[in-house]
Amino acid sequence: MATIHLHTTCSMKCHPSFSMLPSTLYLEKKPPLFYHRNRSFQRFSTRSFETESDGKLSDVGREEAELVGDVSSDSSSHVDDEYPSGEFVYRENDIWKDLVVKSRMLIAWPWQRVKKGSVLTMKIRGEISDQLKSRFSSGLSLPQICENFIKAAYDPRISGIYIHIEPLSCGWGKVEEIYRHVVDFKKSGKFIVGYVPVCGEKEYYIGSVCEELYAPPSAYFQLYGLTVQASFLGGVLEKIGIEPQVQRIGKYKSAGDQLTRKNISDENREMLTALLDNIYGNWVEKISLAKGKKKEDIVSFINEGVYEINRLKEDGWITDIKYDDEVVSLLKQRLEIPSDKKLPTVDYRKYCRVKKWTLGLTGYRNQIVVIRASGSISRVRGAFSTSNSGIVAEQFIEKIHTVRDSKKYKAVVIRIDSPGGDALASDLMWREIKLLAASKPVIASMADVAASGGYYMAMAAQTIVAENLTLTGSIGVVTGKFNLRSLYEKIGFNKEIISRGRYAELIAAEQRPFRDDEAELFAKSAQNAYRGFRDKAASSRSMTIDKMEEVAQGRVWTGNDAASRGLVDAVGGLSRAVAIAKQKANLPMDEEVTLVELSRPSTSLPELLGGLGGSIAEADKAIRELLEVMSSSSGIQARMDGMMMEQLDGGAGSYANIIFTAINNYLSL
Repeated sequence: MATIHLHTTCSMKCHPSFSMLPSTLYLEKKPPLFYHRNRSFQRFSTRSFETESDGKLSDVGREEAELVGDVSSDSSSHVDDEYPSGEFVYRENDIWKDLVVKSRMLIAWPWQRVKKGSVLTMKIRGEISDQLKSRFSSGLSLPQICENFIKAAYDPRISGIYIHIEPLSCGWGKVEEIYRHVVDFKKSGKFIVGYVPVCGEKEYYIGSVCEELYAPPSAYFQLYGLTVQASFLGGVLEKIGIEPQVQRIGKYKSAGDQLTRKNISDENREMLTALLDNIYGNWVEKISLAKGKKKEDIVSFINEGVYEINRLKEDGWITDIKYDDEVVSLLKQRLEIPSDKKLPTVDYRKYCRVKKWTLGLTGYRNQIVVIRASGSISRVRGAFSTSNSGIVAEQFIEKIHTVRDSKKYKAVVIRIDSPGGDALASDLMWREIKLLAASKPVIASMADVAASGGYYMAMAAQTIVAENLTLTGSIGVVTGKFNLRSLYEKIGFNKEIISRGRYAELIAAEQRPFRDDEAELFAKSAQNAYRGFRDKAASSRSMTIDKMEEVAQGRVWTGNDAASRGLVDAVGGLSRAVAIAKQKANLPMDEEVTLVELSRPSTSLPELLGGLGGSIAEADKAIRELLEVMSSSSGIQARMDGMMMEQLDGGAGSYANIIFTAINNYLSL
């Protein structure tokens, strides 16, 4: 069963010298996402992002938009109507453009050439980053996946796409973006065929809109629905003598619950139930549209617990039951290739090296810059961080200054995929984005998650665009420390502090609880940070404080619900954000522009090893993340708690397991 497993973590203030148990607990460094349980741009043109000149959709366009979620049918639709949809419009090249493209193909470097009639093959599985990847980096990059769809649609050498969809470890925002690009690619008239050996809700979500979908006879299909689980360490920490002293501002701010509580709070239950209903309802609705089935029939099918592959074929969930080699044979027949000949293919990584310039998809006069902000937020680069580890405020601000000082960029899209982090860093970036927005249009585009500090950044933009299922909001803060008195007594450890200043021991004294006056100061500090966050949000969204308080309180919303409550302006992906940026910059909707990716991928030694298949890279990554957890972020946090799916092997991706292991190892010393 695909199960949503909730991990609630808290950023705790700990004395720098105490770096064993407390430090391993206080900061989650992995973006909180909904995962499935069964998991054991450089420059590019917005040709693909063009909208009709009047900003309205034709009947056909509306049908496609409903399929990808660009036309809202809920209470937020009136907000959406004032913005262009960003709907993909495929246009055939004229004779002159066709000649130019063919000429450029002739002079392309050998490693950028593709055999005519080739099938683009892609394996979409595992983690998908919202950042650009270098050619040696392991894992997949969402912007490069989407770019490949766009290039393949216009590339005369590509006859179609054969996509393997395997267990995904990304959030629903990225799934929506891939889904949208599959729908858009089909407008080119080329085929797209899917293959699913292991299939849960996310994999089927993408596969459902492929022209054909195949599965092997032994495929694992687990379309059983979604559940929410919450795990708590409060009882465990109590038994071993650890008392978390947490200040959470906002009744829905569940960061810290895993450490302090023994069961789920009513507020957290309410919030998670609403999120689950949104995700499940959206899945049923989109599958209904894609497969032409009634919603009640889909719900009935899910509740039957069907696992027989033959039944899936009979009921029209898949096209046919075939092994990979049999699907390849079908593709050869479609392309009229003799059975004894090899199917001409080009894989994802090689096709990433094909330049958009070759296909005439870049080089337009007007430029819109994209700044990507992905991962946990910190103020400065940590000792163990790499160039791609999270959002470092001082580096992000440098990029903002570069864009603000340049006159060649007509508008800016800030692409955010972050659960938040350091509240001070978030505020500093908010200020710089606000200053940038005073000089040119700035649009925020949200991916899987833009919550807490991630939302803090977004609210400085003039317009906020979220995916239907982006996790956003979580306007609240959390901070705290551990009282380790009982644990120290059990293991015979003692610590004494000599200090000057009434509150000098506020954080340093983990061997005792807060004094009353310390607890009061600690609470006031957190309240002050929350008021600053809430009041800035209210001002940015043109709300009264009381109105903002109704949707703040640390509550997490899906993008669609956030739009209906005024936290988000429009529902859609990067293409819609670009269309709105063109509108704000007074550029014609039918005019092509060039997107300039400001963040360039870099390659570290671990990434190089990872790209070559070395397990050393994975070990390095795990160690680096743990060290980063132990060494950073000792301030007030604007961070959303973690929500992730457990794997079938017992939760290899679970931070709860890391915590339990740390406790066990510490007590065994």
